[in-house]
Amino acid sequence: MNKLALAESSITFPGKLNQSIAECWFDDACILDMDYFVKTISGIKSKGVGSDLIGSIIVHYASKWLPDLSSDDAKKGPTSLEESSPESVTASWMKKRFFVETLVGILPPERDSIPCNFLLRLLRTANMVGVEPSYRAELEKRISWQLDQASLKELMIPSFSHTCGTLLDVELVIRLVKRFAGVDEGARSGIAVVKVAKLVDCYLAEAALDTNLSLDEFITLGAALPSHARTMDDGLYRAIDTYLKAHPGVSKQDRKVLCRLIDCRKLSPEASLHAAQNKRLPVRAVIQVLFSEQTKLNRHVDWSGSFNGTRSPNTAGLEPPGRCMSKREINGQQMEIKKLKEELQRVQSQCLAMQMQMEKLMDKKKGFFKWRKLGIMPSLKSSVSVFERIEEDREANFGRQTPTDIKAKLVRGRTPPKWRKSMS
Repeated sequence: MNKLALAESSITFPGKLNQSIAECWFDDACILDMDYFVKTISGIKSKGVGSDLIGSIIVHYASKWLPDLSSDDAKKGPTSLEESSPESVTASWMKKRFFVETLVGILPPERDSIPCNFLLRLLRTANMVGVEPSYRAELEKRISWQLDQASLKELMIPSFSHTCGTLLDVELVIRLVKRFAGVDEGARSGIAVVKVAKLVDCYLAEAALDTNLSLDEFITLGAALPSHARTMDDGLYRAIDTYLKAHPGVSKQDRKVLCRLIDCRKLSPEASLHAAQNKRLPVRAVIQVLFSEQTKLNRHVDWSGSFNGTRSPNTAGLEPPGRCMSKREINGQQMEIKKLKEELQRVQSQCLAMQMQMEKLMDKKKGFFKWRKLGIMPSLKSSVSVFERIEEDREANFGRQTPTDIKAKLVRGRTPPKWRKSMS
């Protein structure tokens, strides 16, 4: 009886496989031959073994052969490709490419059968050794199904393309997030969307430190998820602030476009206070933050006044607080509100001064063009009265004469130029 028949006959369990038995079996029989491993997996599938067990077998085997796919970087298998093949770098890479493509070909088709972090490590190795695009597309599709299970460490895949200027493969993450957002809402839960939104915000905060990250890539990734995916926008605000720190040359118009990603109503009091004092943000964004905090304060006052009987209770869209705030928390909140009010008054005074200056400039321009149209400079004080007097005299003189007299007077008053006299 050969090893394959022995392995298939020994797999009669319907449930989970013992981890120690799996390790001994793989180390002794399957770790040295790739073709034999593929045949063994096919035999396991024919026995009706669950996809989660097959996935755990593939993960265990791949981590033994290729330590790059192991979650523990310090742990290396005794029969890894680097140690078992003292060949050239090109031959080693070709073997890794064949290994990755074979693994992708035998992955179970069911969702969640393979951990998402393992798939991300497999995709990173696939990009590094340059596997066929079809295998990379298959891995990206499987990762997008369970992107909510990914960790930030595994998602930070470096860029192996010479045409990409960033250190991280941001375009890959954009594709993954867009594919996840395009999945049917019935196939993904609301909790998964919230987890992916937090993951994207953390990734943006790390990628924003790269000076080669373009504004379009940042905005595309930040807006890849719907607005209801983020319960709070503190993480997105932190990423935008980090990007503005690393890219001080961003124009005012681009800053406005960047700040449109933030919903001021979803900022915490700490983030709102920081944004109100942030000089890197445009004035419009700061005003929106202050107005939002003022609206929250008015709602809070309406709710607190309903208990004292001074105001009618405004229960539309409000929920009672879970607990009573302590005196220290109330004092801290009052200090923050006072600072926000002072900042709002300062910004309002600046806007009023700018509006008055604009009105003065517009009045000056209107007056200047009005006098220019009449052909008279506005510096002459008596120009209006003189002009009116001339018009009155002209109307009076023309009013006493007939058209025939006016024509005769014009003919008599016409004198030829001097140069005509000299030539005659």
